[in-house]
Amino acid sequence: MNALLGVLFHFLGGFSSGSFYLPYKKVKGWEWETFWLIGGTFSWIIVPPLAAFLTIPDFWSIIQNESSSILGLTFLFGALWGIGGFMYGLGVRYLGVALGSSIMLGLTMVIGSLVPSIYYEFSPQDGKDNIGLMFSSSWGQFVLLGLLVCVVGIIISGKAGVMKDRELQTDSVDPHGMEVKTEYKFGLGLTVAIISGVLSACFNFGLEAGKPMASVANEAWKLANPNQGEFLFQNNVTYIVVLWGGMASNLIGCLYLSFKNKSYTDYTKKNVPVVKNIIFCALAGTMWFLQFFFYGMGESKMGNGPSSWILHMAFIILIANLWGVIIKEWKGVSKKTITTISLGMLVMFISILIVGYGNSLR
Repeated sequence: MNALLGVLFHFLGGFSSGSFYLPYKKVKGWEWETFWLIGGTFSWIIVPPLAAFLTIPDFWSIIQNESSSILGLTFLFGALWGIGGFMYGLGVRYLGVALGSSIMLGLTMVIGSLVPSIYYEFSPQDGKDNIGLMFSSSWGQFVLLGLLVCVVGIIISGKAGVMKDRELQTDSVDPHGMEVKTEYKFGLGLTVAIISGVLSACFNFGLEAGKPMASVANEAWKLANPNQGEFLFQNNVTYIVVLWGGMASNLIGCLYLSFKNKSYTDYTKKNVPVVKNIIFCALAGTMWFLQFFFYGMGESKMGNGPSSWILHMAFIILIANLWGVIIKEWKGVSKKTITTISLGMLVMFISILIVGYGNSLR
């Protein structure tokens, strides 16, 4: 039952992440860095403390009483994750959306799911899955198989994206629904994509680093609610610190682009629906945060091991591709291309079933 609920919560998180870019498509007259910063203000600064306030009594005292070393490490991983996400745009610029996304999302999935378990192999901790246990247990073998199958699905989907771009011969559209003008430079693009993929996986590392805060919230809830299992919202306090780090790196990047492109004048442009733009940005930012809100609920049922991260990433990629089909980004391509993207999504769905089954064996 826990595994089934975990998969459901991760689906809701993946749906939120795979859909959050849709409101941004309604923003008019603003450059990317302008609406990204406004939306980020909601997803990094406003909504996380609100979610913690509604779910964790006295959450602020947990942060205040935590050691500076844990807070600093959690913040650092959040900042590195923010840099990785910000570099995503460069990856798709130099490699194209399909190839760039395949490399970066694949690396984020593999590194984010396996590196913590490798670390715990050499520094064992109670309740933490290590890579040796995964290879030696039937449930762990299924989870690793699901990871491999999902990477195959990403590769197939990336191939379909390349086919689509060639057939339509138009500017590519990234997973945020924004048109990307590519400047193909394989060597540079591969370097940027690898860096972005590695750094983007740091969000999971941030959750690991900030786990002591989540544990405090979890133990307090369990004391007040005996025999009720794990606290669904324990990670909401950790998100605050991780997302502070993400806000810091994104703020620097957005301000740099604002001054470089002179887009800081967007807020005072005439004939721009400022209020509507802010509303759509707020909606997008809130949806973006909800991916982690539900991720935390899924993690409480499945643990913050490889399974949770794999399911999180798989659902994001699957939902984003489904939206691409629904809003007719694939209209006009050949039957072969449609078959290829359908196969890619099917393979990723199979990977989700495999990982979910693996967790049910624990």
